[in-house]
Amino acid sequence: MLQGKVLVAQGGGPTAVINQSMVGTVLESRKFPGVDLVYGAYHGVRGIVDEEFLDLTQETTHNLELVGNTPSSALGTTRDKPDLKYCQEIFRVLQAHQIGTFFYIGGNDSSDVLRIVNDKAREADYALRCVHIPKTIDNDLVINDHTPGYPSAARFVACAFAGANLDNRALPGVYVGVVMGRHAGFLTAASALGRKYDDDGPHLIYVPERAFDLDTFISDVKQVHDRLGRCVIAVSEGIHGGSGEPIAAKLAKRVETDAHGNVQLSGTGELADLLTGHIKQNLDIKRVRGDTLGYLQRSFLGCVSDVDQREAREVGEKAVQYAHWGDVDGSVTIRRSGFYSVEYPLHPLEAVAGKTKIMPDEFIAPSGHDVTNDFLMYLRPLLGSGMPDALRLRSNRVPKILKK
Repeated sequence: MLQGKVLVAQGGGPTAVINQSMVGTVLESRKFPGVDLVYGAYHGVRGIVDEEFLDLTQETTHNLELVGNTPSSALGTTRDKPDLKYCQEIFRVLQAHQIGTFFYIGGNDSSDVLRIVNDKAREADYALRCVHIPKTIDNDLVINDHTPGYPSAARFVACAFAGANLDNRALPGVYVGVVMGRHAGFLTAASALGRKYDDDGPHLIYVPERAFDLDTFISDVKQVHDRLGRCVIAVSEGIHGGSGEPIAAKLAKRVETDAHGNVQLSGTGELADLLTGHIKQNLDIKRVRGDTLGYLQRSFLGCVSDVDQREAREVGEKAVQYAHWGDVDGSVTIRRSGFYSVEYPLHPLEAVAGKTKIMPDEFIAPSGHDVTNDFLMYLRPLLGSGMPDALRLRSNRVPKILKK
């Protein structure tokens, strides 16, 4: 039963809807008379160790609702991975504040952090209820049909490539856009939802689930450019060659890794520079441009899926309900049913923690550089209402008189 003091924290990269999960957790917790106080740890588990807590019991419901509609992590976040000493310090602080329930909102690394904390709590015979609340724009949490944060980021990517396609059609050439996605190509694949007409870009989509070859890439670009006179390309930051090493990591002069051992791929334009440079060197195309969407994908204001907002709120609420009535640890997941509705079953932490889901084969076209209709049908309901349309003039050409 939920009682005493409750703690909520946010881990990993921010998203456009992670605050909905935090607010859902806080408001649902405050409904139960046994709950004395609801705290928020500032900057994830690092905030626990530093004893940086906010008393969210004192927040007004109105302000919480406003914060819930605001992208990024209102509580701050961290990528720390606790070891035994770190966990012992967490226990010392939690015990000092008499906190008995811990909700951690995050992706696969954050779920692994919660698993470690939960295991250490059991070893220390400390009564700590731990529930993981899913979040990641990469959409790579196992068991989950999809993950809060992904639909809004996917909406941004689809809109961004629809805009890039309009630009590229007005001033033809080759455009390369690099999208987040270390191991899974779900976010890059979302670029396909920006298409409306048969000749719309992206014309080529490359995801980490398929090995990438520069020579084949150049051949693909040439074929599209010869046919259309232009080419729009979406590329995952995690594309790799046959060895499995990310191409972006090969390019980096100094490879950076986080506490979980992940090579830092975002925040650099080197991959886009490599690909555009290779096109210029091998093809006679004058206009070649590249962008790295980078961190804009995570917390872009004004491009949020209403479906994503609703589900992010509900996973927070369900986490509290499981902690209260189920009295169990675990990870809240999203399961799709029917044409589009969802349920939120709870799974053991170890079933989700530290594992990575990738795009299934049926979502990737046989060519290896596009997506299938199965993927389009999978993603479309998640993008929410009010997706903008990019229309064009009809080609009612006037017959030439002088230049027949």
